[in-house]
Amino acid sequence: MFFKNIRLFCLTETFAYNQEELEDQLRDQLFSPCSNYEKSRLGWVSPLGEAFDDTPDADGEVAIPPLTHVIGNFIMVCAQKQDRILPASVVRQETEDKVAEIEQRQARKVYRKEKREIQDNVFASLLPRAFTRNQQTYAYISVKENLLIVDSASAPRAEEVVNLLRDSLESFPVGLPNTRTAPSDVLTRWLKNKKPAANFAIGEDAVLHNPLDSSNVVRCASQDLTGDEIATHLEAGKQAKSLALTWNSVIHCMVNDDLSIKRLQFEAIEEDSAGMEDATPAQKFDQDFALMTLELNNFFTELFNAFGGLDEPRPMSRKNEDPD
Repeated sequence: MFFKNIRLFCLTETFAYNQEELEDQLRDQLFSPCSNYEKSRLGWVSPLGEAFDDTPDADGEVAIPPLTHVIGNFIMVCAQKQDRILPASVVRQETEDKVAEIEQRQARKVYRKEKREIQDNVFASLLPRAFTRNQQTYAYISVKENLLIVDSASAPRAEEVVNLLRDSLESFPVGLPNTRTAPSDVLTRWLKNKKPAANFAIGEDAVLHNPLDSSNVVRCASQDLTGDEIATHLEAGKQAKSLALTWNSVIHCMVNDDLSIKRLQFEAIEEDSAGMEDATPAQKFDQDFALMTLELNNFFTELFNAFGGLDEPRPMSRKNEDPD
């Protein structure tokens, strides 16, 4: 399994838990399905998923799936969220039908406060019958580098994983990555000079924006970014908000000015992994995890160096918003 998107967080203290201690802590926040009147539920599941060998032993017992998977200095975890899917349009229509029925039967007008109460009752009555959807979010802790890497394009969803770790552990202080040189400045300079740092190559996609006007955005896809059109935008003051990069002919991605990474591809090693026809699911999981963490570790080192190195992390809010 290879991550597709990345949200990065910096640990502000050394991670103090070994695998056994972490397992014990996470089991206090095991995932369980929503009750009839819960809109969502979040908890930990085994990152191994179907790769876990649940074959009974000689005594007929099945091992408990682990909540962590460790290779070297990397610890993988997986959070699962279950949401009840209840479209607002369904609640609104049901509410309007009930309001119309009351107004007709009682020959009176239903005003805002009563209508809000009817809507709350409708929501509560429909929620137990709503379909549920499960979503898993993988993450791993890079203990030596003091990083948490979350496989998510959504900042709120990644922060849900951070908050679940905070709830599970006695202490999990983290912040947002902060480089000594603004990523946007570096990416813009690479475009202007048509020359990125060593081991990096510029791709064909970019997002340029006017830092003085957030609505002034140019999106470039499958385009020669060294051409005159891009140069004109840069001369007019636009800066790179996102830029497609290839690192070391292995990793292809979009690097954003907030250090998030999207459309992540490990082209060469994914092809090698696909050739492991005789490997068991557990062996394939191990190899994929080892290859991914090795390449990402080196990639992060060179990317951060290109931005002047990491500075003190920026604080993050504990507020847990609904994901996009």
